[in-house]
Amino acid sequence: RGDLQEAKSKLAKALQTNYYWTGCETPYKYIEPKIFAEPRLVNKNGDDLYDYKFFCFDGEVKYLFIAKDRENKNVETKFDFFDENFNHLPFTNGHPNAVNTPKKPEGLEAMIALAEKLGEGIPHARVDLYNIGGKIYFGEITFFHWSGMKPFEPEEWDYKLGQWITLPK
Repeated sequence: RGDLQEAKSKLAKALQTNYYWTGCETPYKYIEPKIFAEPRLVNKNGDDLYDYKFFCFDGEVKYLFIAKDRENKNVETKFDFFDENFNHLPFTNGHPNAVNTPKKPEGLEAMIALAEKLGEGIPHARVDLYNIGGKIYFGEITFFHWSGMKPFEPEEWDYKLGQWITLPK
């Protein structure tokens, strides 16, 4: 019962929030908030559900990160960044790296191919996917990672990553 009341409260608050004003993300400015209900994704073996986020530049994945511990309220979320060949990258962004670096997931190549297809023709997009038992699920596409407000550390990575963006004339 408590979970139901908490969910109703969160949904009511979300319906009253215009995310343009909280994150300055222009696409939200004139959109009427709606609630979509989907089945909850869980790993069948009970392991943490990893969130794979692919940064595409003109349809090419240049780097990705794996988010873990997002569901565990007792532990801080971890982000580990990798290049397209799954080499761990030496920076953080909003959350620390995991103590144990995530292993390369099975099906990474299929996820990269899907992210690149979805990011085709877009100067920059982050494509979010899940992989549960080899089955790939779509999360979202965003053009505003952290609303563009959370710096990479060390700062030099903000510039290195930003150089991959080529805006149309």
